[in-house]
Amino acid sequence: MTRAHHKFWPARLPHAITPPATGLWDNLAISARRYPDKPAIVFFGRVLSYAGLKQAAERLAAKLQSLGVAKGDRVLLDMQNTPQLIMAHFAILRADAVVVPVNPMNRAEELKHYITDPEARVAITTADLAGELAGASNALPEAQRLRHLIVTQFTDAFDGDVRGDDAPPEVWRDWLLTHHALPSLAGGQVHAWKEALAFEGPLADCTAGPDDLSVLPYTSGTTGLPKGCMHTHASIMHNAVAATLWGSSTADSVALVVVPMFHITGLVGVMHAGVYAGATLIVMPRWDRELAGRLISRWKVTVFTNIPTMIIDLLGSPNFASFDLSSLRTISGGGAAMPQAVAQRLFEAYGLRYCEGYGLTETAAPSHHNPPDHPKQQCLGVPFIGTDARVVDPLTLKEVPQGEQGEIVIHGPEVFAGYWRRPEATEAVFFELDGKRFFRSGDLGRVDEDGYFFITDRLKRMINASGFKVWPAEVESLMFRHPAIQEACVIPTQDAYRGESVKAVVVLRAAQRGQVSEQDIIDWCRDNMAVYKVPRVVQFVDALPKSGSGKVMWRLLQEAEAGG
Repeated sequence: MTRAHHKFWPARLPHAITPPATGLWDNLAISARRYPDKPAIVFFGRVLSYAGLKQAAERLAAKLQSLGVAKGDRVLLDMQNTPQLIMAHFAILRADAVVVPVNPMNRAEELKHYITDPEARVAITTADLAGELAGASNALPEAQRLRHLIVTQFTDAFDGDVRGDDAPPEVWRDWLLTHHALPSLAGGQVHAWKEALAFEGPLADCTAGPDDLSVLPYTSGTTGLPKGCMHTHASIMHNAVAATLWGSSTADSVALVVVPMFHITGLVGVMHAGVYAGATLIVMPRWDRELAGRLISRWKVTVFTNIPTMIIDLLGSPNFASFDLSSLRTISGGGAAMPQAVAQRLFEAYGLRYCEGYGLTETAAPSHHNPPDHPKQQCLGVPFIGTDARVVDPLTLKEVPQGEQGEIVIHGPEVFAGYWRRPEATEAVFFELDGKRFFRSGDLGRVDEDGYFFITDRLKRMINASGFKVWPAEVESLMFRHPAIQEACVIPTQDAYRGESVKAVVVLRAAQRGQVSEQDIIDWCRDNMAVYKVPRVVQFVDALPKSGSGKVMWRLLQEAEAGG
């Protein structure tokens, strides 16, 4: 069926594709066979070939199997962007296991849930995070703890003496070069990365196929603890292949990898798409505009997936004139709207059209993307390859007329199978329309006359801080552990740079009033939750507004804040 947006569809692409009927490991194995000596990963100047990446992942997979990891077991992966993350991710897949990617900003209190909920017994992490992970495990009942922790130092993947354009920023050097002592794991063993990679034991055949679970990324929501999104090899494979085609990526593409690979966009649209294409991945552990500018210039980067704040920051560098961005062919992102003036500057200076996309953890990154040759600004784009997306009335679930606001719902091969061990939560987000199973995004939007989707509001309570999703219910539940807090309500506050920041409206226990300051609460939050979740503003009040049934009326607080 032809829809309005097909008029703007890339002429060279089909509306739907037939992805490989294989597991994700095959993508690395095939790229290594085709391009054995080609650079797969570049990290602070050190180059790892595709053959080297495959060999390292196989060694690590054999080690995982020797530690008892079997088909379908969940293995926790808690890292910043590094070559080790890519090796470990593919090693877990090679062992027929399931990757549980975890945000490296999470603290011990948050990490407990990522160990207990998927029943992970093995975790792989970097030395700077190993203490938090071991601390989380050690605090759990014995039956729920990790049995094995594999720990890598950053310098396992690069030469600490590197200088010049490839060198890390001076302020990162202590963080990257410090050799951290391995923590102790109660009732378990800690293994050094180099020792794990030197393992020469047997490796069983890889048997995972399209219908097996591959990745279990967690998403928070309107209530309680984060939920695992069950993605099969097929759902990840579809969007990895589709993203490669959409962005015209080939084995000669060079991608700057700075969006985090624990996050669904970096995991699927950058890492898996890059490995499938046989592209070269220039890896940055976190954002730094000067390093990004140097790496794009030095390695002739062609593909740059980002969030708009990165582009704004890069264009604001005092050294911007010295960077050579002429190699860039595609520049895209999402998470927040790209300001019109910035998009215009990119187009005028480099002929680059910034293409925004939209997707959720549940949809393996994009469910929508702007066509590269016909993007609209501040727009989610059109339904992605193989995807049927509609706008429905959130109460009746009937499709609304073009131009009217409703809930964005999605059907396609990239949609997840459901929430891990949460059948009620799964049932709540799926419904049937025209004989198809649609996923409810919880985002409100509209479709224009050309079939492009625009977001207008959220059904769900969510704060978007520089593209990081912050779920108020999760922050509140963590804050309630503070002995001085009687009640807390978390709302967004406007932020000139991040778009939105986190604000907490707090009622202190009577005995604590005058004893605890707003800054004390912020400092405690910093110690107990990922930094992007930490309230930038804390406001003490005597009471929170409540409905007749006793529910906190967070919308009233949100509206008062928005009204200034």
